[in-house]
Amino acid sequence: MRVDLFDFELPPERIALRPARPRDSARMLVVDGDQPFANRIVRDLPSLLRKGDVLVFNDTRVIPAQLEGLRGEAKVGVTLHKRIDLRRWQAFVRNGKRLRAGDTINFPADVCAVAEALHADGSWTLSFAGDEPVEVLLERAGRMPLPPYIASKRPTDAQDREDYQTLFAREDGAVASPTAALHFTPELIAALDQAGIQSETLTLHVGAGTFLPVKADDTSDHQMHAEWGRIDEATAARLNAARAAGGRIIAVGTTSLRLLESACGDDDVIMPFAGDTAIFITPGYRFKAIDGLMTNFHLPKSTLFMLVSALMGLERMQAVYGHAISNYYRFYSYGDSSLLLPA
Repeated sequence: MRVDLFDFELPPERIALRPARPRDSARMLVVDGDQPFANRIVRDLPSLLRKGDVLVFNDTRVIPAQLEGLRGEAKVGVTLHKRIDLRRWQAFVRNGKRLRAGDTINFPADVCAVAEALHADGSWTLSFAGDEPVEVLLERAGRMPLPPYIASKRPTDAQDREDYQTLFAREDGAVASPTAALHFTPELIAALDQAGIQSETLTLHVGAGTFLPVKADDTSDHQMHAEWGRIDEATAARLNAARAAGGRIIAVGTTSLRLLESACGDDDVIMPFAGDTAIFITPGYRFKAIDGLMTNFHLPKSTLFMLVSALMGLERMQAVYGHAISNYYRFYSYGDSSLLLPA
């Protein structure tokens, strides 16, 4: 499909620079089949789902994956993208055109890394020196990797270290937050439990590739970046049992959805999964693992807008986004939410 079919105009003032407080007070646009749109808030979620439904959250934790350093006297910016092993990460390097294999990049707090290999997508393998875990080094030298559309408008600050983590974050490794889950509070989870709505977690370490624009003219020419994920055997069994009992599987965020679909066979059974996924979902895809999606509002011509268009239909999502823009919904990572329930 042509990528320009997924374009739309978004007024810059619709981009949220801070999250709603409290988190579950964010607005939520409910799109239930062909019914009229409903303007609600996230706190209404227990009344919008059914007893036996399951919300699936991503428990990845964002690490301070952005670094500023020096290659000799030249300043370079580094955004870690994907862990390779204990000491090596794949990373995007800003102002790194003169970087060569074997060069050392020095970061603050005596942290340094050696550039090992250049990849076809322009990223580098960086090997961090020393014996301390890389995560410990990043806590000293790194900062929270806010999306470019926020970071270009204001500096990252201490509040972002709290705001950009979800309630479920426990597995270190993401360089972008699974932002649909930012809206959840302990009080909302308690209300969902009381309503008989279950919660499950999986892990998908979101990479910096999630912010990269689709540069191809046709979706068939776009190459997705791989991200590592895991669904354990017990979680897969509970999800399959809930669905067999008539419950709906509602993915909280496109990251949860993509991993669930990666782990699901053509028989619609969710299997245990551990490894990389580069699944790219566009209109025409048959969803096998999920029955609905809670997600924020995405960028024009992004793979995520293509995903929601595959779930609900392109014309329907164009109408959804038109409604959201005209009704002053807040967009992107710190923005408002939507609940998408296909017919």
